[in-house]
Amino acid sequence: MNPNESVIHKFYRAFQKKDYRTMIECYHPEIHFHDEVFDLRGKAAGAMWHMLCERGADLSLDYGAVKADDNIGSAHWEASYTFSVTNRKVLNKIDAQFEFRDGKIIVHRDRFDFWKWSRMALGTPGIFLGWSPMLRKKVSATANKGLQKFISDHPEYL
Repeated sequence: MNPNESVIHKFYRAFQKKDYRTMIECYHPEIHFHDEVFDLRGKAAGAMWHMLCERGADLSLDYGAVKADDNIGSAHWEASYTFSVTNRKVLNKIDAQFEFRDGKIIVHRDRFDFWKWSRMALGTPGIFLGWSPMLRKKVSATANKGLQKFISDHPEYL
């Protein structure tokens, strides 16, 4: 197994245990994480995982299809949780891509179907507006505002 595959496994095993500290250890200090909602660099990326682990009372996940070489990697993971804003159940299917530097993840890109996610998480608004940039921007702004509040309450991420 390539050492970078081991890093991916370590990251997702830690996530399954909601061990955000170990997840953060897998990241290079100059990490760039981005998905359909967040675009984060450095400590903010770690803060996001900390927040999700802490708030995800019923969060569970499975992962697989891990591949990596000396430079890049990928995995597929599925997260099941209750979206706290609406109390609706979500099963999000995510494809992750990674880039590595110094044995750590320096770029982490998660891709998922935002419209499908928004239908599960938001119900009717997601059904009718989940395809629109307007709803995506609103969800992103709300999530980022919540993350900034979390960071202000956790000075280790400043």
